[in-house]
Amino acid sequence: MIGKRLMWIAWPAFLVAAVLEMLVFAFIDPNELHWGGASLGWTREAVYTVSFFLFWALTMVSSGLTTMLSMSPFEVNRCPFPVDNRPLNCTKSGGC
Repeated sequence: MIGKRLMWIAWPAFLVAAVLEMLVFAFIDPNELHWGGASLGWTREAVYTVSFFLFWALTMVSSGLTTMLSMSPFEVNRCPFPVDNRPLNCTKSGGC
């Protein structure tokens, strides 16, 4: 289930990051970017790569928060172990 949720988060975030990358760099020239008043000095490819992964990470955080907030109280409070393999401290109500 964790792998499935990770794909629910990562794949849409990847697509949005790709679209965001195209939109941002349609209007901004990577060679004209400055940080702290000085030029970055990076190649265009480096700026494209770093910005894509930054956009992807930010959209994954957004999708992850949405997925986390959509969980029901049962999903949050249930004990993740089968009944016969539960540790003693797994006494949560709702799924035990």
